Amino acid sequence: MANELDRIAELAKKHGRLQTVMHHVNADTLKAEHKRQKTGKATGVDRVTKEEFEENLDESIKGIIDRMKTFSYRPQPVRRVYIPKEGSDKLRPLGIPSYEDKLVQGAMRNILDAVYEGKFYDFSYGFRAGKSQHQAIKEVNDVIMFKKINWVVDVDIKGFFDNLDHEWLMKFLEHDIQDKNFLRYIKRFLKAGIMEGLERYESSQGAPQGGLISPVCANVYLHYVLDMWFDKFVKVNCKGDAYIVRYADDFVCMFQYESEAKKFFADLKERLAKFGLEIAEDKSRVIRFGRFARQSGTGGKSETFDFLGFTHINGRTRAGKYTVAHRISKKKMKVKRANIKTWLKHNIRDKIPNIIANLNRKLRGLYQYYGISGNSKSLQNIDLYAKRMLYKALKRRSQRSKMTWERFNRIIAQFPLARPRIYVNIWG
Repeated sequence: MANELDRIAELAKKHGRLQTVMHHVNADTLKAEHKRQKTGKATGVDRVTKEEFEENLDESIKGIIDRMKTFSYRPQPVRRVYIPKEGSDKLRPLGIPSYEDKLVQGAMRNILDAVYEGKFYDFSYGFRAGKSQHQAIKEVNDVIMFKKINWVVDVDIKGFFDNLDHEWLMKFLEHDIQDKNFLRYIKRFLKAGIMEGLERYESSQGAPQGGLISPVCANVYLHYVLDMWFDKFVKVNCKGDAYIVRYADDFVCMFQYESEAKKFFADLKERLAKFGLEIAEDKSRVIRFGRFARQSGTGGKSETFDFLGFTHINGRTRAGKYTVAHRISKKKMKVKRANIKTWLKHNIRDKIPNIIANLNRKLRGLYQYYGISGNSKSLQNIDLYAKRMLYKALKRRSQRSKMTWERFNRIIAQFPLARPRIYVNIWG
């Protein structure tokens, strides 16, 4: 299958627009997707699990292929569930496809990845193999540190995944894929609808978060709406330096000149509106940022911006030289602290070795993401907070014997908490 996808990628580079790709959705690719599926996952409206599907695997796969050949295969509505939104009392909708739809979407996603990987820009980092949030943060750091950057445009697109326009997306896909059968099934997945309880809702726009093709479709949409426009129109018409770094629908643009930053911000609103999108006005702004930003600040201070969970700050090294400092954003710090506190509250009756072992898994996950160069202070704050909350939790559950700091330190010596450390070097 890897060879087939490599061949698709080569043809996409050579010919630009591919004529036939639907034949790559076959028994072999569907079985490969079946093997990738994890057990114990939430089910769609069909309520079929991986184990149940596997009982008649060959027959079930054949049934899917036969229906696709006669165009009688109809994706089922995604089952909408709500999960807690991090750092908020609100709930975030998540769409869960039926099991066979997961397999078909998975195979089609691999084809789309192969077609577009060679077309996407290097400054696009979201949902791409070999690219990560840390790499995006490093590029932002490098651009500000080593290019002539004085202004940052910090933008938030309002409800991007909910407002993605189906007709525009299909036009973008048709620009690179000629196979009408393949495109027909993409459109069917987009318009499959949503089941919430016993109610079915039409999906005339948007891409359900949870759908396997949604991430690459989102990248295709922003590739044409934003990335290509920035590279071929915005950048070439700027007299000064201009750069963009994007991770999914989260992006930062950096400029040398104030006038060009402000013009881009105004033009961006019109550009997004053309494709059914708009910026969140309360979360988007043009700020002075870079090595000369302090000159216009009040009291020597300058503005900051958040990107991918970090607050980026105009800072100074110990030697007094300019540097971009990175800290966990206040919003994310509040959320992570609340998560630790809530988890301890719900698990404090477990055995102490188990509590600390499971808490360590959570802490290591935090340190692995937030442990970037120059962020030691934020990691130490998490470490101190986790210790304090663990002590309070153990003290509350101890009815007979008092939990003193001395006793707590003996426990920690025997069952150490994960230590914060820098995992990712963004300065190298």
